[in-house]
Amino acid sequence: MGRYLGIDASTQSLTAMVIDTDDEAIVADASVNFDAHFGSRYGVSNGVLDMGGGVVHSAPLMWVEALDLLLSRLRDEGVELGAIRAVAGSGQQHGTVYLGDSAPAALASLSGDQPLVGQLERILARPTAPVWMDTSTSEQCRQIEAAVGGRQRLLELTGNTAFERFSGPQIRKFYQTEPEAYARTRHICLVSSFMASLFAGKVVSVDPGDGSGTNLMDIRQRAWSPAALAATAPDLQARLAPIIPATQAAGPVSPYYVQRYGFAADCLVVPFSGDNPCSLIGLGLVRPGQVALSLGTSDTLFACMDAPRYSAAGEGALFASPDDVHYMALICFLNGSLAREAVRQRFGMSWAEFGAALAATPPGNGGALMLPYFAPEIVPHVARAGVARRNLAEDDGPANVRAVVEAQALSSRLHSRWMGVEVASLSVTGGASANAPILQVYADVHGCPVHRFATTDAAALGAALRAWHAERAARGQPLAWAAAVEPFTRPVADSTIQPRSQHAALYSRLLQEYAEFERRHLDSQARET
Repeated sequence: MGRYLGIDASTQSLTAMVIDTDDEAIVADASVNFDAHFGSRYGVSNGVLDMGGGVVHSAPLMWVEALDLLLSRLRDEGVELGAIRAVAGSGQQHGTVYLGDSAPAALASLSGDQPLVGQLERILARPTAPVWMDTSTSEQCRQIEAAVGGRQRLLELTGNTAFERFSGPQIRKFYQTEPEAYARTRHICLVSSFMASLFAGKVVSVDPGDGSGTNLMDIRQRAWSPAALAATAPDLQARLAPIIPATQAAGPVSPYYVQRYGFAADCLVVPFSGDNPCSLIGLGLVRPGQVALSLGTSDTLFACMDAPRYSAAGEGALFASPDDVHYMALICFLNGSLAREAVRQRFGMSWAEFGAALAATPPGNGGALMLPYFAPEIVPHVARAGVARRNLAEDDGPANVRAVVEAQALSSRLHSRWMGVEVASLSVTGGASANAPILQVYADVHGCPVHRFATTDAAALGAALRAWHAERAARGQPLAWAAAVEPFTRPVADSTIQPRSQHAALYSRLLQEYAEFERRHLDSQARET
């Protein structure tokens, strides 16, 4: 019986998923919500500590407590943890955890007779961990870019410009504002490598997938960049374990889990990765040209690429794939369901009526266009909210419905061109994936089949699949990635929506009109500032 455990340490919860590769099924899952169980003790709301001024942290010891609770739940629900052959995981990207001198010895001497938190409460050199929501490091971003030779140089080196949310600027700020605490720091982990270290009983290295979300990794060499490290903080390399391949097992599980939960002594720990790179695997994107779109509050586009390419305009992020071969692009459109919901509510429609209005209006909308910036937008960068319309009456409900959906589909095609990916298929997940007329627009605009994807937790699934893949390689029975993901990432039966070839030329022409409309709007905003 081949069973594998995937752990997802997200912002608001810790989730476990167990897959059975013989039965090709998810056989168990459980989750611990941080607010519900630890909110009063750690003072978190939505899993984080909002300290004001853009400073947002979380509590590593809360994650430690949650891990014991999560594994207890699995055991109490009858999951045979001793049958698990390997464990891997995903962590919210960019967060940093700072360990002191006592950490290696404490991790190595864990006793199964006591909970984790009491044995690890003194290992931190910093009690809290800045996470991806922290936007307080604009100054440090500019400093790092200048120190490596400019924004373009950092982009070429790491695949990303300096982002406030990324780990490097956070480390630099810590060094500048708390130099004594930085001096006491022996190891700097990411959320992913910290959680992997708990399982392995030793400090586990960062993998390239999560390392590429730091502004510190040479994206082509998949190793820490000396230039980026030097631009960030002194003696930083000594505090970072070398990056290791995502498919290379870190060693057996700590005896703690054997004693306390009945894990097998030879259960392997695979380096954890970031939640976005793990989602790439969990969505089955292991071949260049495969693209997935999550239609949620914001819309997020993932793509598998064969070479590292980046957006010169900074529209999106570039990460290494945890398959240790490919790369992934990620683009986030803030005005996703937020914009669709705004139009739906404006005209008092149910979602069924929204879909019916979309299906009843003609592709191309008679030339009517919308820029649906109901909130400031990430891609393209729009600093101020404001909806713009062209040839579109504000009170025409059906036309506004089609305009918002066509705008989102056209924008996803327009702003993904930098990836150099010929889109072969589009797998869609998220709440709006239930709306077939919306998916038909995406199929027509991108000119490819659109598949509905059933997985609700792609990060945890991706982690479990990575555990399977790495364990097979470690046992001398390597498994092709396509074979690993296929049984768990099949489209929902009879859900594929095919593009309509008669509309291809129309949308290619409309794409150019939309691009010009957007450019003029952005130029106008720039002149007003």
